[in-house]
Amino acid sequence: MTFKPYDQDQLFLLPPSLREWLPENHLAHFISDVVDEISLDMIMEAYSGDSRGQPPYHPAMMVKVLLYAYCTGTASSRKIEKRTHEDVAFRFLAAGHHPDHDTVSSFRSTHLHAMRHLFLQVLALCRQAGLVRAGHVSLDGTKVKANASKHKAMSYARMTDREKDLEKEVDRILDEAERIDAEEDRLYGKGVRGDELPEELSVRETRLKKIREAKKQLEERTKKATGNEPKPKDQINFTDPESRIMKDSATKEFIQGYNAQCAVDDTAQIIVAASVTTQTNDKRQIEPMITAIEENLDCLPKELSADAGYFSEENIVHLHTQGITAFIPPDRMRHTDPVVSSPRGRIPKDLSLKDRMRRLLKTRKGRSSYAKRKVTVEPVFGQIKEVRGFRRFLLRGLEKVTSEWQIICLTHNLLKLYRWKWAETKMCS
Repeated sequence: MTFKPYDQDQLFLLPPSLREWLPENHLAHFISDVVDEISLDMIMEAYSGDSRGQPPYHPAMMVKVLLYAYCTGTASSRKIEKRTHEDVAFRFLAAGHHPDHDTVSSFRSTHLHAMRHLFLQVLALCRQAGLVRAGHVSLDGTKVKANASKHKAMSYARMTDREKDLEKEVDRILDEAERIDAEEDRLYGKGVRGDELPEELSVRETRLKKIREAKKQLEERTKKATGNEPKPKDQINFTDPESRIMKDSATKEFIQGYNAQCAVDDTAQIIVAASVTTQTNDKRQIEPMITAIEENLDCLPKELSADAGYFSEENIVHLHTQGITAFIPPDRMRHTDPVVSSPRGRIPKDLSLKDRMRRLLKTRKGRSSYAKRKVTVEPVFGQIKEVRGFRRFLLRGLEKVTSEWQIICLTHNLLKLYRWKWAETKMCS
């Protein structure tokens, strides 16, 4: 039997090009080309000062590696470092460099806000490709776990009780230490150095300080939101104080997390606006998301569909005043609900806003428009969570997780643009 030559120690007359290591239509090539096309001015500005010591890695290289990492579900800085050694696509994008995980993490943290603005540039590329038409937009939210355990949360009542207990323990230890000092002064004389601060006291004072800080944060947060003092069951997390206990509607479990919002155009499942909130329900998200859509697209959609969690009379009125036809049920609706006969005749003048919406959603147009959610926004969350495996934020704090969510959403749009380009190239070949 004759085999093709196989020699792992074979030497090359000329070194191979990194580009030749990957197929021409590979995602890494596409991301590299996109980053070369968009503006990185906001990131480059950070390097305009006097640089001393070792020169930094090129920002374009770091952006390419990070975007490819998020596209392929590899957001961990340690995994990214490892992939630059083991994965051909990462090695190509890094051009043979191997930034360590601290460098990757530092770059991401330093340029979070700037990378957040890349979302708009990628969205503009999608619009140029005809993947966004702003005819119908679907809005939905999904709960994403915070980088914090829900077991690290404590209720206001529990903190108050624990604060009192620790105060008593600290006082007891201090009294005991004072008694021992007095006894040692009597035996050995004053001015003789005793033992260091008891470890038991140090631990309890540290815990007491943390609880007092968390308690104050919860009081300030609640006062700002409601004007009242916290309720006994109100909680705060010691690891990520801005995260909340939320019920995940998909798994029905309570998680420590955030409520991530997406507005998705129905043309090609492009995300046209993305945000994160600490509010557990969606009723207050219509206005800010509509504002974000208009800012991002410089126009408003003609129609908007959302589930019952977004319904309020104020929201419907707001959408109508913006010239947007709303398809938001006052009651929970399932896509599997049986089809009812369409209403006929004129709309009664005395119908309430809720009943008008119920009537609209029974029409053929209403059913068709509301059904777009199941092929528009719902699959997007499936692609992000199931396919790419993004179920937990790496960063902490509302501002940082919002930026991270924007990166997740811009890479979703990148993948849609890449598949459209690849399909277009395939059709032309």
